[in-house]
Amino acid sequence: MSKPTPFRVDDSDVSVLRQAIASIGRAGYCETAVCHRLGLDDITNLTWRHLPIYRDERLISRDGLALAIELFLLQSALPPDELHRLLPDSSRDVLLRTEILEIDEGGLARARASLFPVGTSLVFSDHAWPELPHPGYVTVPYDQVMAVGIDSRHLVHATVRRPVRLALDLCTGSGVHALLAAARAERVIAVDINPRAVHCTRFNARALGIANLEVVEGDLFEPVGNDRFDLITANPPFVSSPVNALRFRDGGPSGEDVQRRIVAGLPHYLAPGGIAHLVTELGERDGEPVTRRLREWLGEAPIDVYVLRLARYTSAQYAIAHAKGGDYGTFLESARAWAGNLRTQGFAGVVSVLIAFRWSSPECGSPWERMDECHPPQRSAGVEIEETFRAEQLARHPNLRSHLEGKRLRRSDPIARFDSSVLGGGGIPTKTRASRLGQALTIEYDLGTFERQILDGLNGAVEVSELLQLCRESDVEEASALDAIRSLLRRGLVSI
Repeated sequence: MSKPTPFRVDDSDVSVLRQAIASIGRAGYCETAVCHRLGLDDITNLTWRHLPIYRDERLISRDGLALAIELFLLQSALPPDELHRLLPDSSRDVLLRTEILEIDEGGLARARASLFPVGTSLVFSDHAWPELPHPGYVTVPYDQVMAVGIDSRHLVHATVRRPVRLALDLCTGSGVHALLAAARAERVIAVDINPRAVHCTRFNARALGIANLEVVEGDLFEPVGNDRFDLITANPPFVSSPVNALRFRDGGPSGEDVQRRIVAGLPHYLAPGGIAHLVTELGERDGEPVTRRLREWLGEAPIDVYVLRLARYTSAQYAIAHAKGGDYGTFLESARAWAGNLRTQGFAGVVSVLIAFRWSSPECGSPWERMDECHPPQRSAGVEIEETFRAEQLARHPNLRSHLEGKRLRRSDPIARFDSSVLGGGGIPTKTRASRLGQALTIEYDLGTFERQILDGLNGAVEVSELLQLCRESDVEEASALDAIRSLLRRGLVSI
């Protein structure tokens, strides 16, 4: 029998709960401090297998930050004296009443939910590591609320942050994306089909004093009526799974049961000028770009699609990562089931992606799809994603030549250029790649000969007509030069 669900708070306890969270924050508990204390370049590198190292090497000094990390992030237990040093009695008592904390028979305090640092915010959710003991149950329940994990943090960093009237967060879970959106939205609606997740998000909203967030239980867009939203975010169940073990994780055998419906709903719920962000995984079939599937789900809607491809896993890697079993035989059968499911779907592998959607500009012709290979962003990349949409719109202008008349072109410094050649290759040409430095999105682009020459020749701002004249004098056709300029504009390597 599991214990009562946490994330419940009486009106009389709300102000005391906020004081409890404030006291934890005063211990220095935030994302930057946690990373520094545990020796992490990024909080997504946190892993339960390193717990002995964290405890033996990084948390020896038992100050408030160490105690907060132990209790609310590493799923450890604190003796009474350490709990007293971390939390005043009123904070301890309210966390016990809300069942965030429990005291065992030996007097040790354990958290029944984790408190995840996200930037300077703190968000409660269920624990991240089912491999470790969870107070109250032996196996992870089907209605587990997703921890603020790697995918959630990628979506946090990829979301465009600007003032909006109305925002929507689907499959909200702990509500992390809705809570962050509330800082710049007049009103936010958070939706989840899991009642436990609804409780969790409401709990977080009350704990953080957020009044412009409405949390509703329901199936995706169903509860939101006819509203159109300036910002839509979603971290749906997307795992291509042969089992249906975790509601927040498993997206059916193809992984597409939920995300397909979200994408198909965007034309009906995304406001003009709005943007939608989705973090997900997509199975890849040989010869079929995943953007084709996204376009099919969107139907005839004139929506542009920008895909950041973060990582790819072979079928074997994916199956082994998800297989379970306490002994070799059970694990082997589980791995076979996962790999067999991917074969049945025709997937040669699975790709992890961040996707942004915006309505197309009529003057650019047909809606476009673009995919870039990218390292996962470790800080806010929203400005760069908006720049990409603007750059595509400019580069696809049907009268680019006349549009550039009188304009000056400049290189987007600083740029790293990588030249590679084959020694003894018998005249094999050098391959050149370029990447903008100092960006949240680390993307390397292949450069053609004309593109490289234009970048090399841009010392300061150069008028486009002058640049085209120089190309003609070098026997480069104007159309080829314009194509090179268009390509550089799209990639943000030059600007006007």
